[in-house]
Amino acid sequence: MTFVVTDNCINCKYTDCVAVCPVDAFFEGPNFLAIDPAICIDCALCVPECPADAIVQDTHLTDAQKPYLAINEELAAKWPNIIELKAPPEDADVWNGVPDKLALLEHE
Repeated sequence: MTFVVTDNCINCKYTDCVAVCPVDAFFEGPNFLAIDPAICIDCALCVPECPADAIVQDTHLTDAQKPYLAINEELAAKWPNIIELKAPPEDADVWNGVPDKLALLEHE
């Protein structure tokens, strides 16, 4: 099992979760974080740390969130690992809670 970063992380990209991950399973893109399912040890430490409530266990994904399992796996394979807390984007709080942001996800 693994945890999955979902829609609400897009354009929020808070990194509080990164600071508590004991196995450095997070990877950073331009406006999203991804968890590598091959690295994640299913410890759940990241879940309460996410101000956007964007991290969900793979077995609890809604139908709308299920594509994010493959998205996390794909993007974690090509993005750099992030292991330290960083400031969120200046407008992160504006984006927090905005629904249906998948079209805004920057893959490069």
